[in-house]
Amino acid sequence: MIVLAVLRHDQRLADMAGGTNVSESSIRRWRDELIALLAAQAPRLDRALKKVAKQGGEVVLIDGTLIRTQRRTGRADRRNYSGKHHHHGLHFLALTDEKGRLIWISAARHDHILAHLRAAGLGALADLGFRGLDNDVRDPLIVTGFHASRTHKLTRGQKTANRVLAVGRAPVEHGFAHLKNWRTLTKLRTDPARATQLLRALLVLTNLEVNR
Repeated sequence: MIVLAVLRHDQRLADMAGGTNVSESSIRRWRDELIALLAAQAPRLDRALKKVAKQGGEVVLIDGTLIRTQRRTGRADRRNYSGKHHHHGLHFLALTDEKGRLIWISAARHDHILAHLRAAGLGALADLGFRGLDNDVRDPLIVTGFHASRTHKLTRGQKTANRVLAVGRAPVEHGFAHLKNWRTLTKLRTDPARATQLLRALLVLTNLEVNR
């Protein structure tokens, strides 16, 4: 319960230690042990996709998010700075099923996702930020919609297609919303190298909470 309070409410370890008469080092150890145990239960990408296909699913939803992190020192500081969002953070890629239930998450941007989609016989819906991830023009697996530019205006049919795609992708936002209920993600204080493990642990907890 102490560790869940740390994860849900972003309680500092020192504060929890003072309020429970438990040493800060013990709470840190409990937190790390529980995160490792939960993360080990998160499905691998290939198994998660095969499960969706086995249950009759035809597509998954792809989206990315930036989780704010503390400022770092040295070269790692610039690498983790987002010019778009104007703060430090780590990018995560997540997949949900068609209903918005989280099935996989990782700090890896692509993680051979195309190969895994083909192996599972699934397609994917994504926003324009994922343009170029699938360059198979004849038989694309990842649908990202149509992009307008100064020299190319969208046709009525393309605009309609984009609206249909947006409706189909809407549930992915619910998946992220549930995940971000864990306030420890407000600003990651863990080592970035361990961030994926934390996110996978929270994915397991989120699905337990949503599906209970």
